[in-house]
Amino acid sequence: MATRSSVGARPTVVCFVRHGTTPTTGKILPGRAKGLHLAQSGEAEADRAGARLAVVGPVAALYCSPLERARETAKAIARHLGVPVTVERGLLECDFGEWTGAELAALRKLPEWEAVVRHPSGFRFPGGESFVELQGRMAATVERLIERHRGETVVAVSHADPIKIAICDAMGVPLDLVQRTVVSPCSVSVVSYAPGG
Repeated sequence: MATRSSVGARPTVVCFVRHGTTPTTGKILPGRAKGLHLAQSGEAEADRAGARLAVVGPVAALYCSPLERARETAKAIARHLGVPVTVERGLLECDFGEWTGAELAALRKLPEWEAVVRHPSGFRFPGGESFVELQGRMAATVERLIERHRGETVVAVSHADPIKIAICDAMGVPLDLVQRTVVSPCSVSVVSYAPGG
């Protein structure tokens, strides 16, 4: 129910951007491994994403995951928006634990992969984060961004799984359906958060 103070108030808009293509995109699960930079094609994607975002209107802030590929994407976007880049740890990639650096083709053959795809709410990456923990982290991060920027538009550069979870959470989609969502490199997913929820 809308409160008197929320009637007529502007929504907070979060534009989620997945980082650009890297040399390992679609081949390796890099997770939080350091030293992974954008491929040349990823740099071009990031520049195009910045040009698209420049026409959405004024952007109050630009946040990104601390990983290099996200920071490089955010830097390219910032050139178009004229706002500084702020690192937000809550936008960090999922901790894939022992699966970090593994080939996706090999992971897809594991019996556990079925849980990743069909029942992520019951799965924890060996030695890493669970999807439920990732969901909680992203919900808390989005809430912080909304609190800081009520009625404004912000850009959040992150990674595929965190963005998929944030989108599904905003739409009320159960966590077990999150893998049906596709978030391509440098795609822009816009979510409008109404005042008061």
